[in-house]
Amino acid sequence: MIDVRRLATLAPAIAPELVSSIRLREYQEECIKSVLSYLERGHKRLGISLATGSGKTVIFTQLIDRIQAPTPDATQTLILVHRRELVEQAARHCKNAYPSKSIEIEMGSSHASGGADITVASIWSIVSGDRMLKFDPKRFKLVLVDEAHHIVAAKFMETLTYFGLLLKDSTTADSPAPAALVGVSATLSRFDGLRLSDAIDHIVYHKDYVDMIGEKWLSDVIFTTVQSKADVSGVKKGLAGDFQVGDLSRAVNTPETNEITVRAWMARAADRKSTLVFCVDLAHVSDLTATFRRHGIEAKFVTGNTPKRVRGERLDAFRNRQYPVLLNCGVFTEGTDIPNIDCVVLARPTKSRNLLVQMIGRGMRLYPGKENCHIIDMVVSLEAGIVTTPTLFGLDPGELVTGANIEAMKSQHERKELEAIREERAADHATNISLPSRQSTITFTDYVSVFDLIDDTSRERHIRGISQLAWVMVGQNRYVLSAQSGDYLTIECSDVGSSTTFSVTYTQKVPERDRSPESKAKSPYMRPRVVANSSTFSDAVHAADTFALTKFPWRFVHNGQAWRKQPATEGQLAFVNKIRPMADQLTGDMISKGKATDMISKIKFGAKGWFSKLEAEKKRKSRASEKIRQTDNVRQREEIRVGPVAH
Repeated sequence: MIDVRRLATLAPAIAPELVSSIRLREYQEECIKSVLSYLERGHKRLGISLATGSGKTVIFTQLIDRIQAPTPDATQTLILVHRRELVEQAARHCKNAYPSKSIEIEMGSSHASGGADITVASIWSIVSGDRMLKFDPKRFKLVLVDEAHHIVAAKFMETLTYFGLLLKDSTTADSPAPAALVGVSATLSRFDGLRLSDAIDHIVYHKDYVDMIGEKWLSDVIFTTVQSKADVSGVKKGLAGDFQVGDLSRAVNTPETNEITVRAWMARAADRKSTLVFCVDLAHVSDLTATFRRHGIEAKFVTGNTPKRVRGERLDAFRNRQYPVLLNCGVFTEGTDIPNIDCVVLARPTKSRNLLVQMIGRGMRLYPGKENCHIIDMVVSLEAGIVTTPTLFGLDPGELVTGANIEAMKSQHERKELEAIREERAADHATNISLPSRQSTITFTDYVSVFDLIDDTSRERHIRGISQLAWVMVGQNRYVLSAQSGDYLTIECSDVGSSTTFSVTYTQKVPERDRSPESKAKSPYMRPRVVANSSTFSDAVHAADTFALTKFPWRFVHNGQAWRKQPATEGQLAFVNKIRPMADQLTGDMISKGKATDMISKIKFGAKGWFSKLEAEKKRKSRASEKIRQTDNVRQREEIRVGPVAH
């Protein structure tokens, strides 16, 4: 049984004794006012998008008192979360903020009465048996959902149905308005294709981590990607669309990859006081911990199987900076508050942007004396559609970065021109472990600014890594997927003020039989219509793919179809060769049918000058490479060798 009164003493309060005495940050007040404004207009199912470390719990507690009851009896609040740590954390904060209110927990052996002012419930417990029946939906004014990107999972939907919250916005006078639903997350998107709109109607406020860093509400960050050479191309996909854990562990948890991970940390972050490492599974945690210790680095781990007392002791010692490296698998991706973390090592590859953001967010809280947090991303093979740190900024996942400091805003144009990948071979001199005799490569790339990454563009293999469909790049920040009918989808990036939006548009070709003689001189296409908008490239691609498969034949648009490997047809060659010099004509043994289809799409959809610019691009890259060699002082690279680190 969990004692809420005891919980209040386990950690420092986030607020003074009374919620009314909290001094809100400007954006927190803006967020609360936006929620209240939507509620006043009759909207009931609202989402808040706030970066990790923004103080979501402060907003939660403020909303509890500032949202008015829809009826005299509807005064209760329910907070739904999906993990034990989040239940205890929310209950503790509510007790500190509202010492006069009754607060109960519904989780495991702790059974709430159903009549408390505030109930904090584990979603797994509240749907168990008949435990939900003691709650009267008519007595609740507010249902809060933490980490709301989970909100359309089956157990959440079952709970929302019980509380009458799956009804769309309704202000009908003949039925009492249901409780307000407010979901908060740093990543309000779904990787598995489920629609958040089934539970949330309006995103009423958004402030991402880049904004928070720029405004000094979150710690500055610097990024390093390290190419580990682990091959995940054969790893199967799990139920949620991410990698299957067992397969992934076998691919990543190897002596060579673990050695590279530790060596990279020693080379780039050995001076960090509190490093959190994300691993794949229990075996990976154990083996990587052993590798750190073999190099004389004090490292401990926490997993879901770690006894609660031991976990508490290790976390307390880590918070007090008594040892430098803490490893975990699946424990600290959400909701954990360890502000002293000044380095995060991503040793766990993922296809999920949400998971990547959650992991990075663990290190972005402010802490006295903490200048920044160093994110070290162990990048694996890219063919399997992984999401890496560069992906968050619309960059090709193959780009390697080191030292991407958000404060350094100067010389962006020169930095973009000079950007290139440098690889330095590192001889294997590892001690106390047998490594393959061949050389292992650790590759770093430096960026001066996070904003440099945002300003860069994605390349074609980026979209092919995210999608299985045959998208082609037809211009800067513009991709097209076309069908035999002539219909096509477009993904295009546009900047509006300080924000970036990715739009998906669908354009249909007017059937020949429906075209009048007068219209044949005009465009053969209907007016394009927008079918999706997203703030991230990967989410736009997923939305576009979902729509495409309702309109286009799978056999024609899927990139893995056998016909794409066959030789190009004579008709395809004739079309493509029209824009090529006579001395450089393609033949059937030089190009596949799939490649020719892609080239024709590029020509048809605005990239006729694409191929003629290739030589100019090669020359430009050659000049940039020469300039890099001549100006090494612009971005110094180190030669990293597997072996003893020089002192």
